[in-house]
Amino acid sequence: MTEIHERGTVGEDPGAPRLSHVDAAGTARMVDVGDKSSTVRVAKAGARVWMAPETMALLQRQALPKGDVLAVARIAGIMACKRTAELVPLCHPLSLDHADIEMTVRPEQSCVDIVCSTRTEGRTGVEMEAITGASVAAITIYDMCKAVDRAMIIGDIRLLEKTGGKEDYMRREQTDGSGSRPEATTLEAEAHASPAASVLSVNVSPGKGERKKPKTSVTLVPEHGIEGDGHAGPWHRQVSLLAQESIDTMVAKGLDVGAGDFAENITTLGIDLCGLPLGTRIRLGPALVELTQIGKVCHERCAIYYQAGDCVMPREGIFVRVIEGGELRPGDPVSLTGEVVPQPAHGGEAAADSGAFAVEASAPAADSGAPE
Repeated sequence: MTEIHERGTVGEDPGAPRLSHVDAAGTARMVDVGDKSSTVRVAKAGARVWMAPETMALLQRQALPKGDVLAVARIAGIMACKRTAELVPLCHPLSLDHADIEMTVRPEQSCVDIVCSTRTEGRTGVEMEAITGASVAAITIYDMCKAVDRAMIIGDIRLLEKTGGKEDYMRREQTDGSGSRPEATTLEAEAHASPAASVLSVNVSPGKGERKKPKTSVTLVPEHGIEGDGHAGPWHRQVSLLAQESIDTMVAKGLDVGAGDFAENITTLGIDLCGLPLGTRIRLGPALVELTQIGKVCHERCAIYYQAGDCVMPREGIFVRVIEGGELRPGDPVSLTGEVVPQPAHGGEAAADSGAFAVEASAPAADSGAPE
C-alpha cells in the first residue's frame, strides 16, 4: 500500500500536501518505506452493487445461471486482496495476515453491500488491498448476474477506515445506510442512450409469425399497441423494439436483413435497449412506453436462425406497453425519462423471473419460417 500524501519539500509551503508517488521532477516512483516502523495495519473498504428487483430475487434463491453469487464473489475479493500489487503498479507487495469479505443483501433497496477487511504487520498500510478486494467482489457479482441484468450499477467504492499508520482515518457515512440506488436519470440514462438516439424505422404486420414491413408512420394507442399490428392488444408485449446495432451484427454474418426482418415494430439507433432495466420508461417521439420484457422464448427456430446459426431478437429485442400514444415516424427522437417502474410477474411466454431471454431448440417451422 501507499501513503496518500507527504508534506512539502524545500521551496514549497511546508504545510502543503503533495502526491507521494511523484518526485520533484514529476516522475512516478514507488515510495521508500524502509525507514518506517513496522506496526499492525488494519483497513476496511466498501462497495455496492444495485440490480433489478427480479435479479435480486434470483440471487436470494440462488437461481442464477452461474450458481452461488455471493460465495464466488467473496472468494474473488479475498484473492484480489492478495494480488493488489500486481494490479496497482506502485503498491508495495504485502504479506497479509487477514483478508475477509462480508456482504449484506438489501432486498428493499435491491442492492448488495460489500465490506472488505484487511490486516497486516508492516511498514505501509493495507487500504489499497481493502479497496481492491471490495471492487473485485462487486465486479464478480456483476459477472455472476449479467446474463439476466446488464443494467446493474457498481458504485460507492470507498475507504471506510484505516489504522496503524502515521494518520488514522474513519469515514463518517453521509447516508442513512439504506444503500439507495443512484438516480436512473444521472446514471442509466447516460449509460444507455446517446443524445442523438432516434427511431430508424417503424414496421407493421397484420399477423404474428411474420416479418414486418416498414411504414412511413404508425399510431401508438395507449394500453393497446400499434394500430393495425398483429401483436397489439391488452397484454404486456404490445410493441417490440430492436436496435439497428443488433441487426448490424447479423449483417456482419453475411445476412441480407434490415428493419422489420426480425419482426420488430420499431428499429432504433443509438440506444442500448437490452441493457435497460425492466420498468424503464422510454419516450418515442410523442409516445411514452414502459419496458415489460427483455428477450423472448423462441418455441420454433426461424429461417434466420438456420441461415446464420443465430438470431438476435430472442436475446436483444425488448417489449413495451404503451402508456401515452401518438403518431411515430422514422427520425423521431428516443430518450429515457429516468423513471423505472416495478413490474408484475408475467406468465405465458415471458422469460423466467428476470425478464431475460431463453431459447428452446426444436425443428424448423413448417410454414414461412419467419420470426415469431
